[in-house]
Amino acid sequence: MHVVPLPALADNYIWLLHDDSGHAIVVDPGDATPVEKALTSRGVELRAILLTHHHRDHIGGVDALLSRHDVPVYAPHDERIDRATHRVGDGDVVTFDAPCARFDVIAVPGHTTTHIAYAGEGVLLCGDTLFSMGCGRLFEGTPAQMLASLDRLAALPGHTLVCCAHEYTMANGRFAQTVEPSNTALATRQQEVSELRARHQPTVPVTLSTERATNPFLRTDSEDVIAWSQRQGIDGDRVARFAALRANKDVFTG
Repeated sequence: MHVVPLPALADNYIWLLHDDSGHAIVVDPGDATPVEKALTSRGVELRAILLTHHHRDHIGGVDALLSRHDVPVYAPHDERIDRATHRVGDGDVVTFDAPCARFDVIAVPGHTTTHIAYAGEGVLLCGDTLFSMGCGRLFEGTPAQMLASLDRLAALPGHTLVCCAHEYTMANGRFAQTVEPSNTALATRQQEVSELRARHQPTVPVTLSTERATNPFLRTDSEDVIAWSQRQGIDGDRVARFAALRANKDVFTG
């Protein structure tokens, strides 16, 4: 399976997955134009659309795609997504014959209450829940919900490729280094990210094992994050540490 990030809008990635036989799946198409260009340039046929949540920058291109392609649309149980043909939730399995693929559906509330992720074929299609060295803002969910969601994603195999929906990695890394300045894996990753962006290349996908070593939102139990939280006056449990991380990231301008 080929996994291709398609830059779209200001900083989104639409994910195109296709096989060598010309069959493709697209994930979170906020804009139809880059999808159509990629389908044409790669000589592949769209067979399905997967959606993780209702935000416009993730579903804005669905109508235009459906006007040209008669394909199923998989989406969470959320009436704000009105073009879904298949509603899926936690524990469901989505399978395709062409391309031959299988994805487990994981409920990941936090960024929105109905957010889902798709895991399979060696990839994690996580929308705005997990970013490289970061996580999504809490627009509808609670810190406890988001932390539980991230815990579930972090438990997937380390070789899993994290396919998130925004190019936020450089800024996320700068914040992460204020939390764990002595984390050598983080320093190495941030240097890699800097070099990639200098060449205008995507910083994702990235392995989940790398995220577990560098992403403070997956490291709430690490000594460095605990020490950082204590410096913020947070002596509570891991949910309190996570909430402090997210609150500080919300106002970070470095």
